[in-house]
Amino acid sequence: MSPQMQKRLAVAGAIAVAALFIVANAHLLAVAMRSQPDCVAAMGAMPAKRAC
Repeated sequence: MSPQMQKRLAVAGAIAVAALFIVANAHLLAVAMRSQPDCVAAMGAMPAKRAC
């Protein structure tokens, strides 16, 4: 395998790992917002519930 091909594979792998990390965090955020919708902060307002 040529050095240029190794470099391309390394870059592609790094991009894939970064994309997976971003997608996983977005999913966790979406699930958190869906599970407690009353706890979503509004602009300049206090939390909807004291437990938030």
